[in-house]
Formats: sequence, C-alpha cells, structure tokens
Amino acid sequence: MDLRYWLPRAAEVAERWGERFGPFTAHPSHLVDEADFAAAFERFAKRLEHNYPFFHPRYAGQMVKPPHPAALVGYLTAMRFNPNNHAYEGGPATNDMERECVAQLAAMFALPAHVGHLTSSGTIANLEALYVARQSHPGRGVAYSEQAHYTHSRMCHVLGVQGHAVPADAEGRMDVGALEELLRTGRVGTVVVTCGTTGLGAVDPVHEVLPLARRYGARVHVDAAYGGFFALLAADDALAAGLGVDPAPWRAVGGCDSVTVDPHKHGLQPYGCGAVLFADPAIGRHFAHDSPYTYFTDAELHLGEISLECSRAGASAAALWLTLQLLPLTPQGLGAGLAASRRAALDWADLIEASGELTLHQRPQLDIVTYHPTPRGVPSLSAIDAAGERVLRRGMDDEHDPVYLSLLRVDAADFTRRHPGVRADAAGARVLRSVLIKPEAGAWVPRLHARVAALAAEAVAAPSAPPAAVPTAVPSAVPLAVPTAVPTAVPSVEPSAPSSVPSPEESAR
Repeated sequence: MDLRYWLPRAAEVAERWGERFGPFTAHPSHLVDEADFAAAFERFAKRLEHNYPFFHPRYAGQMVKPPHPAALVGYLTAMRFNPNNHAYEGGPATNDMERECVAQLAAMFALPAHVGHLTSSGTIANLEALYVARQSHPGRGVAYSEQAHYTHSRMCHVLGVQGHAVPADAEGRMDVGALEELLRTGRVGTVVVTCGTTGLGAVDPVHEVLPLARRYGARVHVDAAYGGFFALLAADDALAAGLGVDPAPWRAVGGCDSVTVDPHKHGLQPYGCGAVLFADPAIGRHFAHDSPYTYFTDAELHLGEISLECSRAGASAAALWLTLQLLPLTPQGLGAGLAASRRAALDWADLIEASGELTLHQRPQLDIVTYHPTPRGVPSLSAIDAAGERVLRRGMDDEHDPVYLSLLRVDAADFTRRHPGVRADAAGARVLRSVLIKPEAGAWVPRLHARVAALAAEAVAAPSAPPAAVPTAVPSAVPLAVPTAVPTAVPSVEPSAPSSVPSPEESAR
C-alpha cells in the first residue's frame, strides 16, 4: 500500500461527504497562517526524530510495532468525521463497525454468546472485567499469577478487592496446585489466567484452571491482551503442531467468563485499541446507568451502556474494521504474521541454545525470547546482571550497527530454579528480552543473534560492574524499556544529535 496515494484519498472522503450539507465559512479563530503552520510542522517533525525505530527488525525490544497501512488509512479517514462510539448518535457507521469487529473477536475465541466493546487499552479492558468480577461475587477476591501483569494487583486496589498472587511454575505459568489451595479457602470469586505474560510470554493452563475454578464456584477471566491472537494458530491442528503451540489453553478460552485482547499489539492497530468480551450478555446489568442527553437514536443497547468508559474514538473501530476486511481472523489471514513471529522466536532460541556466548533463560511459548550472556567460571546473579546491562547499552549506543533489546527483572528464587548452577549473590538479575512481534524479524534472526552474541562476548570479557547496579528488591516479570539511540543504518531515518536522544532514565519512565 502506498500511503502517499491513499492518505489524500482519506482526506477526500470526508470532504466529498460534507459537501451535501452545503457550504459554510470557518470561524476566524481557527484559521492559521500557512507559513506559521509550515514552521510549526518543521519543529514538530524534528521533535519526532527523538524516537526509536519500532518499524525495523533491528528493534527487538518491547512489544511495539507500527500499525498496518490499512489501519492508518482507516483511522485517519474516520478521524475527519471524529465519531464518538460511546453512543450510536456519536457515530452510527463506526458503532456498527465496532459491533462487527467485536463479533469477529468473539468468534476467534469461540465464545458461544457475547457482549463486549473496544476500549482505549488492555488495562481498561481488564479493569472492566475485574469490575464485573467484583459485582458478580461481592466480598470475594481475585486470584492471578505472580507473573501476571502488574496492573491486576493495582486494579484490585482501585476496586477495593483483595488480590491474591498465585505462585508460578518453572515455566512462568500459574501453579494449578497452589491455586487449588487458595480456592479451598473460599476467598476467591474470580481467577485471572494470562495467555501471554508480558515478561516471558507464558501461557497459563486455562484448560486446567477452568474446571478447577468451576468446582469452587469461581469465575475465570482470561487476560489475553498480549497473546490473544495466537488463538488463530491454535485453531489449526497442523499449524499448531508445527509451531509447538499447545492448543488446549486456547480452546478452553471459549468456556471462560470474560476475555481481553489488544488489537493494538498483534492486531496491527494504532494505540489505543483494546477489547473486552463477556460470555454472558446479561452482565450489561452491572453497567446500567442513564444519560439525559444520549441513547435516543437506536433501540438496541448502546456500546456506552455496557462500558465504564464514555467517550471513545470511533476511528479505532474504523481502523480495525478495514484491517480485518483484508486480513481476516483466520490462520491464513492475520495468523500468517503471528506464525512468522513464532518461527522467528523458535529459530533464535535454537541459535542461543547452540551458542557459547548466550544462555537461554527459558524456551519461548509465544514470540518473546529471554536469555543472558554466559559468564566465565562459576556464574553468579551479579555477573549475569552486569553483563546483560553492558550488552543492552553497547548495542543501543552503536551508531553503525545498533540493536535494540530490553531487560526483564527476575528474582533470585525464580532464576536459580531455572538455572540451579548459578550462585545467588544478589536479590535477582536482569535477563535480556526480545519481543519478535514483527514478522520481518524472521529474516533478521541470524544477524540479530550474531550481533548480540558478539556483544555478549565483549560484555563477559569486560571488568565486572559494581554490585550496586543489581536491584536490591527485584519484582518479577517487569520488562524495562531502555533503548536510547536511533540507528544511522535504518532506511529513511536521519541520525539524531546526541542531545535529541532519550536517556535510559527517560526511556524507563
């Protein structure tokens, strides 16, 4: 798709539609001088150089990538109309598009019936699910894996619900035995299972948790914000087997009470576009409210009447709808990109396992690869942490051949369970983490591996960093965003002056 052709077409759509209502004169308070705008735009463009090459395969840090061109065209076209999907009168066309998209997402998870809507983020989607959990089981708490996203504990605090962190097994998945011990207490009304933790990409055993939760009268919410679209691969037995994807957890999602997924990750959408789906349409009663000036243009339930949010960009629905017209939710449609990312992760894991410079932290379950430099002699947490820090910084500071990675904090007990030969001389260590969310990463895996392996060899040979660099209290599964330079070798990206590049401290914020 050539955006230079389609973006002007996007502007024409709203202009042509608007002509039917007759001409009018814009108010002078909104008029700006073209020369003034040109100067402001130049400053704006320069400010945007203070950024990272998320579009390029050499960026293998966080779970970020550009939206599909179709999503961009759909979003910008709809933005000219500026619809608000809180109520049907806010934008009939994009309200209809949203309902169609939500129905397709529900079908992807095989939900037999559903009610749901798009949200501004996965965090808000999960907040709504936990709100319904609280309303459904008042006085009972919420259980989630200790590897679950940190916002679950924070949202429990916001909702006044007791949160229970359940230990994880040696592969970062919820420990079902520990969960049952907690459920026996009767204090838990909802269990949150994660399909794709943000740290490791681990997939909780939904198929084991679901019957267990039902036995104790608990709801099950699936946080599939990151990994949800991998359900497309699990739907094809041959594809799932070839990619080492266990279909059992994904096929159990349809029997759960609610699920969240983020189209602004693997769904190729711009921020922010999350989604929350409920299996029971009757949960709308928990959102019941009235508005004196909306909800008058359609007899059906408005999207705002089943949501905690009010104003939401209808452009998000338009972008997703247009994208799904071209890349449907099938293994061969949108799933083809996920299959490529999964293969890339497996290929890099194989290279790391055969490497003398790097050690795999654990086999990837989706498309997130975790690893660390192989230290000399008896390995220790402090040495691994310091070497990983050096790899990260040297890679991102290299102007000629940069590589962008991220770090994941792992506490000592979790680390030594995977690597019993490591000396626990610190509270934990940071391992390197690469999210291969872009399918283009596959062709770059050999180059990425060679570059990181070379950096690891240099880092291990360098003098040890002071132990103070190791965190004294290390929360698990919290990735850090720390790339700090824009590569000079990336097409169409001009090198920025050092003063325009974010510092590690800015990036972490």
